[in-house]
Amino acid sequence: MMPHEYFAAQPTSTRELPDPAPLLRSLTTGVLEALAGVREVDQLARWFSEDAYRSLVTRANLSARARSARGVAPARPTFAIRSLRVAEPTDGVIEAVVVVAGPGRTRAVAVRLDGIDRRWRATSLAIL
Repeated sequence: MMPHEYFAAQPTSTRELPDPAPLLRSLTTGVLEALAGVREVDQLARWFSEDAYRSLVTRANLSARARSARGVAPARPTFAIRSLRVAEPTDGVIEAVVVVAGPGRTRAVAVRLDGIDRRWRATSLAIL
């Protein structure tokens, strides 16, 4: 193994990682709170890959601008996690859908977790 490969991000097998369900629930809650403006996006950084985090920051900024334009203050979102579906397409990768019901609508949050450096990191997240 070359030195640069040794210090690069290392893939981790699913069996060496914790159950992803608690993280999926926490990430979903954190992301929805960040988009609502009641949580700092920075608090979620350690759980995201660089690209996914940048995408989340952009979306949070757009949400903040939209709230500002409408004159709406940030408010803690009320929702319940209705279901969690998890698939493992390959070792060290989890693809999940978290169904979230709020007062006005039900949404799906699609998340891909990759095992990197002995922990799960969200490499993709979409709110549908």
